[in-house]
Amino acid sequence: MRRRKLVNQINVVPFIDVMLVLLIVFMIATPSLRTGEIELPSVGQTLSPTQLEPIEIVVRANGNITIREAGEARLTREAAVKRVLDAQATRDRPVVIAADRAVRYEEVVTLLGALHAAGVKRVGLAAREGS
Repeated sequence: MRRRKLVNQINVVPFIDVMLVLLIVFMIATPSLRTGEIELPSVGQTLSPTQLEPIEIVVRANGNITIREAGEARLTREAAVKRVLDAQATRDRPVVIAADRAVRYEEVVTLLGALHAAGVKRVGLAAREGS
């Protein structure tokens, strides 16, 4: 009897078969994976800029909450939210929260949450550039 000589080669045919099956699956599945489409404005359209001055809520380090246009000395969080809602009754004005650097983050987030819970949609945070 003659002994067979061992061949040290990798059989790549099953690997190629698996790759071709995966390629076909992905080619069929990819067109159905539309994540969503957005409608962008065209060049010819004019955008209507909002000329509304934002309502600025100032939170100081000592805990005082004031609305800049009202010029009041101290408001509670609930009173500030009520004033913002009264100021936004006729128009959808943006709101900006300007907090002192020493104010705890929790206070700003609580005020932001109270504004959102009251239905104020456009709320932003003021920041200063640089140091």
